[in-house]
Amino acid sequence: MINRIIAFFILLCISPLFLGLAILIWLEDGFPIFFKQKRVGINYSFFMIYKFRSMKRNTPNLATHLLGDPKQYLLKSGFFIRKLSLDELPNLINIIKGEMAFVGPRPALYNQDDLMDLRIAAGVEKLKPGITGWAQIKGRDEVSLEEKVRLEKEYLDKKSVLFVVKIIILTFTSVVSSKGVKH
Repeated sequence: MINRIIAFFILLCISPLFLGLAILIWLEDGFPIFFKQKRVGINYSFFMIYKFRSMKRNTPNLATHLLGDPKQYLLKSGFFIRKLSLDELPNLINIIKGEMAFVGPRPALYNQDDLMDLRIAAGVEKLKPGITGWAQIKGRDEVSLEEKVRLEKEYLDKKSVLFVVKIIILTFTSVVSSKGVKH
């Protein structure tokens, strides 16, 4: 419940930024402003994740690394939006809805069976997915699925208020340096 309350207040505070990004996307490529995609939630349930759209409307609905040349689909503003992880701000809506938390494993795509098989074997499917997580700050796009799940299991085993605060602080330094961002 605390995640939901904090997310609501953050959303209120950043609403001018939220509106500015929405207008920027709309001016460049029209509607929709949000990208919605089916993702895996807690206990292998499914939900629709919200993100600011950083890719053109005609982009195939695939994981970015499967697009071949993802730059051809990127909006002009998309590079900036992704570099600063601003595309993730609408995840606050998912937190308010109770589908996500601030910290946890990043939600897998609905068809990432290989990742979900590893998560189930490690017991991390019972964690609510998060905007950021231990694996995110330890490499983001650069870690293998096995390493990602190992780090998620480490988070599950060490989970505490102090560890969550540490991950949130380290997330900000990762975002500023764009550490681990490939696309």
